[in-house]
Amino acid sequence: MKGFVLAGTGSGVGKTSIATGLMSRLSKTMEVQAFKAGPDFIDPMYHTAATGRPSRNLDSFLMTDDVVRNVAGYASKDADVCVVEGVRGLYEGFSGDGDIGSTAYVSKLLGLPVILIVDARSLTRSAAAIVNGFRSFDPDVRIAGVILNNVSGGQHAGKLRTAFETYCPGIHVVGMIPKSPGKALEQRYLGLKTLKTFAEREITPLQELTEPIDLDAVMDIAESTDVELPTSSPYTERDCGMTAAVPMDDSFCFYYRENIECLEASGFKVRTFRPTDGEDLPDADLYYLGGGYPELYAGQLAENRAFLEGIRSEAENGKVVIGECGGLMSMCRSIKDKDGNVHEMAGIFDAEAAMTGVRHGPTYVMADATAGNPVFSGSVRGHEYHYSDVFPASDAVFGFDVRRGLGISEKRDGLVRGNSIGSYMHQHALSEEDWIGPAVERIRRSA
Repeated sequence: MKGFVLAGTGSGVGKTSIATGLMSRLSKTMEVQAFKAGPDFIDPMYHTAATGRPSRNLDSFLMTDDVVRNVAGYASKDADVCVVEGVRGLYEGFSGDGDIGSTAYVSKLLGLPVILIVDARSLTRSAAAIVNGFRSFDPDVRIAGVILNNVSGGQHAGKLRTAFETYCPGIHVVGMIPKSPGKALEQRYLGLKTLKTFAEREITPLQELTEPIDLDAVMDIAESTDVELPTSSPYTERDCGMTAAVPMDDSFCFYYRENIECLEASGFKVRTFRPTDGEDLPDADLYYLGGGYPELYAGQLAENRAFLEGIRSEAENGKVVIGECGGLMSMCRSIKDKDGNVHEMAGIFDAEAAMTGVRHGPTYVMADATAGNPVFSGSVRGHEYHYSDVFPASDAVFGFDVRRGLGISEKRDGLVRGNSIGSYMHQHALSEEDWIGPAVERIRRSA
């Protein structure tokens, strides 16, 4: 596998804008497999639009080292080059004194060189000092190139060039990107805009943003390493012969690609539908409601009574319903939006969801399944990030005791009713040996 990691000195240096534009340019002449380090749903949407191939997450907290390498090899076996967008700064991870969860750790696991993005606004020699600090911090991380962002003009570029030639031997400045108001990706409260509201045509300005980057120099770095990684399927295979219904629209858009593939590997026929646009609930053996923005489309969801009453009826009849974050919210009695309007939801759980504006996360989660958990067992890992709160009834039953993270209430997560569970925690299928296996057995026992 040939490729490189696009890392940043910190958040907000332009990683996603640059990564998306660069992926799009490279994809004009080759097959590019994109990856995102860490737990993220939105950045991979942009990668997918830019490359035409599903982007993948590589997370060394949620996955073992072998699984990270397996996912990378499996996804990239027919690609010409791999591009990994980092998370936060190069060395930020699970803890303040360890590698796990960091972009640096992923680069070392995969044996890929790093191109470091530096916000050079108002910097000259200091930019070189920053890069040297990053380079010396961990000699096992190979920083092979630098992209300088927010360069203010020719004079600034000249000083930066001189500084790097003088103080950073062996580091190739592969591009200097001028300040470009209006071309970088917009932000919103839960991250970047989703692709449905941020049209694919907006990828074009990101290509233009990255035109100062020398593609030949980038590919020289990518081709300096050729790593052999396992390409076999990372999933537990079975033929359950069941159907899974998965809503995919503006309200429900946060799914790890691997979670859907895990369902398919277990023999589920995955049927997607768009309840926010009025589509009915399909007949299925299992319902998987991912995260997204149900609070922004609560009025439209509330009008789709066939969906809401249907999913409640299925839950009452013992079907397995799994909800994550936004999915959890839609399984409550109601959602109160940021303007105080209350919208009726499915009512599977005796609980109310409300946009409180209080930020929870992003953070990694470690939790233990309770004896009453209908579809998960043992210790699980995930992540949470939301601006809502769920207020359950006093007699609520929970499926997880949370050791790290917040959950719904008092270090508990996963509201349970029958064979249904809704949690704030997003799980990654490959954080477990057989993520969906217990649900398959539950469905078989309930048949």
